[in-house]
Amino acid sequence: MAARTAEIIAVGSELLGPSRVDTNSLYLADKLAGLGIEVRVKTVVGDQREDLASVFGQALARVDIVVLTGGLGPTDDDLTRDVVSDVLGRPMTLDESIVEQIRARFGRRGLAMPYINRRQAMVPDGALVLDNPNGTAPGLFIDHHGTIVVLLPGPPRELQPMFERLCAGPLGDRAGDDRVYRISLFVTGLGESNVDQIAQPIYARWRDDHVPSVSTTILAAMGQVELHLSVRERDEARARDVLDRARVELLAALGDHVYSTDGRIMEEVVGDLLKARGLTISAAESCTGGLLMSRLTDVPGSSAYVRAGVVAYDNADKTALLGVPADVIAQHGAVSEPVAIAMAEGIKERTGADVAIGITGIAGPGGGTPEKPVGTVVISVLAPERDAYVRTFRFLGARTMVKYQATQAALDRVRKTVGR
Repeated sequence: MAARTAEIIAVGSELLGPSRVDTNSLYLADKLAGLGIEVRVKTVVGDQREDLASVFGQALARVDIVVLTGGLGPTDDDLTRDVVSDVLGRPMTLDESIVEQIRARFGRRGLAMPYINRRQAMVPDGALVLDNPNGTAPGLFIDHHGTIVVLLPGPPRELQPMFERLCAGPLGDRAGDDRVYRISLFVTGLGESNVDQIAQPIYARWRDDHVPSVSTTILAAMGQVELHLSVRERDEARARDVLDRARVELLAALGDHVYSTDGRIMEEVVGDLLKARGLTISAAESCTGGLLMSRLTDVPGSSAYVRAGVVAYDNADKTALLGVPADVIAQHGAVSEPVAIAMAEGIKERTGADVAIGITGIAGPGGGTPEKPVGTVVISVLAPERDAYVRTFRFLGARTMVKYQATQAALDRVRKTVGR
């Protein structure tokens, strides 16, 4: 029987706090999807025996494959092996060959193996041991009456090579011939409800045209909306054809609000356009505090098109560093379209960049007025052979969100201007 559904259980109380992110589940979900295995549930469980036993028992009842990560260390709070053994009714025995491997690993570092590490050599009856050359905790692969249970160590540097080397093949064989194929469309300048309103009639037409294999997910993220499409199919060519037709329909409906269909983020798209056209860019930023230039320079190779950035927060520095006339600031206010244009003109004149951006605004939480509330941001873009662009935006959200949305809108305007 094919094993096509999975649940991932990340074990560890540290994952429930604010300082540790469960990146293993993201990695595993991607790898399993590539094998044609759909992840139905992802759960994080602390180091409590009864909680883990409950979650594991529920997983066994609803999916074909259960993957547990973490909790395979030598200490008393590493409970994964014990709980799996109890729930499956598979008693554990000590595997002396594993003990020797762990002892040899310590020996190579000139250390004696602590006695507690023997716990890592306990193996449930019938389990296949997964060798771990990158750590002391071996993994386990158990076929329990047709349900597959996989135990993997928590550190990614141990988990990832173990999965690739020892799990991907057997799990792929059990998944059958179907695979999951995906594409994503990244949209900006429209809200989630707007995108959904445009996309839903297209989804409905797919259903009417008897293409139920296209699964759709819409996700609102900061500064953008993501449309994720997937197809489970045995024939890769047919799957790609279905997804390509779906992409064409959505592109026609959403127009240039779609900025990426190949996984590139906004700063990569803009950088590639600038490089392809041999253009350079500079920015004068106030409320965004250098975030726009930071995003651009996060892209490897950005030195080919990035010239310079100036953060001019104080009005006096807008005048001193960028040449914004003091009387323009006095007449219109620092957050105004004339000032944004003057900032862009100032950075363009001083750096000689082909494309220049000026951003000024009120990121909050204070500083807003009834006329210019928090979230008011003015963006200007100057580009060769184009009229000066300037627009006043009203962004919602906390300070971080306002700053990010402002840079996203500025980069999107560069994309649309340079890409024409």
